[in-house]
Amino acid sequence: MSRIEWPTLGVAILCYGLWAVALFLVAGWSPVLAVAMLTLAVTLHSSLQHEVLHGHPFAAQWASVALVFPALGLVIPYGRFRDLHLAHHRDEFLTDPYDDPETAYLDPVIWARLPRGLRLILNANNTLFGRIILGPVISQIVFMAADWRLIRAGDRAVARDWVLHGLGVIPVVALVIWSPLPFWAYAIAAYLGNGILRIRTFLEHRAHEKARARSVVIEDRGMLAFLFLNNNFHAVHHAHPQLPWYALPGRYFSDRDKYLARNGAYMYRSYGQIFRLFALRRKEPVPHPLYPEKPLP
Repeated sequence: MSRIEWPTLGVAILCYGLWAVALFLVAGWSPVLAVAMLTLAVTLHSSLQHEVLHGHPFAAQWASVALVFPALGLVIPYGRFRDLHLAHHRDEFLTDPYDDPETAYLDPVIWARLPRGLRLILNANNTLFGRIILGPVISQIVFMAADWRLIRAGDRAVARDWVLHGLGVIPVVALVIWSPLPFWAYAIAAYLGNGILRIRTFLEHRAHEKARARSVVIEDRGMLAFLFLNNNFHAVHHAHPQLPWYALPGRYFSDRDKYLARNGAYMYRSYGQIFRLFALRRKEPVPHPLYPEKPLP
């Protein structure tokens, strides 16, 4: 506990404070405003979990994990998020349909075999609005189906993470039931928070022959950048995953040309630009455009 990153601890206090105020003070007179505030808290909490799995804000990892133990977002076990995200940080496998657990690309062979209706849904999911609206339920179905297969095959670590997740959900559900806000309204906030997170992940990575050119930089410093704890400087995060969130913008702007040369100028000025470009238009095809044809594993 000798090292404490106070900016991150301050964000955690803000997150839980916003959550509690919305749930117990605001919900009684404005449920709509409470849902909006809870949506922001759920989004920020997920970003805090991302900081924790990268070793922040305490030197003692158990203390950092305890900080984000309450499952405000309800549906993603922290342990599974940690393991899958760290596997995602093997940059040589970024965007690989099989080896990158966070990619939205599919093997072209798989894509060709999908029913037309499912391909229409996945194409819609490759627009920004589609990713916000459909993304949470699509990714949850795929994620839970994969984990269920692992549990049935005897993977005790995955089963343990789901049990621990249940323990993190219980106090959240209990407090919501105790509050003036109906649980269904809280579930809406959790879904909306997961939808907002899809704005961040929508084009974090692209198909590219060079691994270092697959991660984006979005030069945004507004509300979304704060909710995502500067993970929009994603190429910098992948180059220096040990850096805390508040150091990413400074590292990028201190050597902007180097990072843009490194990632092939995969950059957008703001999230506003991304909405204008991709709100209703696909960013890329769902089948990986560079993936070689090979037999299914």
